[in-house]
Amino acid sequence: MVVIPSVKVKYVLYARKSTEQDERQALSIESQVKEMLKIAERDGLDVIDIRRESHSAKDSGQRPVFKEILEDIKRERFNGILTWAPDRLSRNAGDLGSVVDLLDQKLLVEIRTYGQQFRNSPNEKFLLMILCSQAKLENDNKSINVKRGLRTRCEMGLRPCPPPVGYLNERHIDRKCQAIIDPERGPIIKKMFEKVAYEKWSGRKIFNWLKFELNFKSITGNKGLTLSGIYLTLQNPFYYGVFEYPIKSGNFYTGKHEPLITKELFDQVQQQVKSNVLRVENKEFAFTKLMTCGLCGSGICADEKFKKLNNGSVNRHVYYGCTKAKDKNCKCGYINEEFLIEQFVKLIEKIDLNEIGIKEKIKTEVERFKRFQRVILGNNEKIEIGEIDIRNYAKFILREGKDVEKRELLSCFKSKIILKEKQLSLTE
Repeated sequence: MVVIPSVKVKYVLYARKSTEQDERQALSIESQVKEMLKIAERDGLDVIDIRRESHSAKDSGQRPVFKEILEDIKRERFNGILTWAPDRLSRNAGDLGSVVDLLDQKLLVEIRTYGQQFRNSPNEKFLLMILCSQAKLENDNKSINVKRGLRTRCEMGLRPCPPPVGYLNERHIDRKCQAIIDPERGPIIKKMFEKVAYEKWSGRKIFNWLKFELNFKSITGNKGLTLSGIYLTLQNPFYYGVFEYPIKSGNFYTGKHEPLITKELFDQVQQQVKSNVLRVENKEFAFTKLMTCGLCGSGICADEKFKKLNNGSVNRHVYYGCTKAKDKNCKCGYINEEFLIEQFVKLIEKIDLNEIGIKEKIKTEVERFKRFQRVILGNNEKIEIGEIDIRNYAKFILREGKDVEKRELLSCFKSKIILKEKQLSLTE
């Protein structure tokens, strides 16, 4: 026979609404609170606080409100928990162990649910662990069942995700969840593949074509394709009839949907995309992503040209100009990197030195040089930071420094760098 404890029990009412799909019919948080307050009033229970939470109890230590309750019990603010059912407290072994430990330490006197009471007795703790373990078993089984269902769906040729742009979900009951070609966007996506494969269009040219000429919008969110979205679309095998699920798993399935393009066209696009990406990644330019077009507000990009000389050598020229992301008709023009550097040198001659936040950088370089002198050359002569001409140091970096040093220098500018009609300026 269990003896009811004589200590006064102070309850915290804990109401939690699970986010899991199999509990859509469970009582809402406010319904739980209402029902448990009725029980508290009927049995004369002392409820001193009410805590609400909308987190799944599947994973241990992921519920901030529940963790606060455990800490308050350890501080002896509460010694009883009032909740709708045992699975509101835990669906995992970690949280369940924390609750049972508090019962063993007699810090938690009682747990009361809608139809049961659990105190510090072997039988009641055992029953509590069984009920919570049963909830965990349901979670684990559900995960297995969901994965099995998704795998079966894939084997049937149905991709368990929203269809990519250019496709719609079939709504006829006999073909439900099967993707069909979007009559409005599908032909545009097909033409996009063809332009890349046959006309060697770049991703940026596709972007401008979709945005400015076609005003292309996706069906979800009514937004246009971003440049990264275009490359993801061009590399999606779904369009020629197969799909990978999960992504990067290596598991490919043949879809039931009608292909938008052929496998041969897809392979041609991959070769073109790969060559473009490698060409861009191998380039290193000093001043990209640091300037803004003064005419349309787009970023400034760079490209290189090679000219073969009569003696057999090759000259490399780098040109900077507007990306035209915001205005495809921008008249910003292009400027050679050599002239751009001279523009930066002239800019440094005019601006306030406080505009260049590189004093700490110079100080670090001086200290490194002093250590080199002391260790390698045995020279203990002192060099003061005041002796360094910051303006000349900046000019030296621009003309003789490495690309990474030039970028670091310009990133220290406190104002925005504007390139307009081949002229540089700074603005707030």
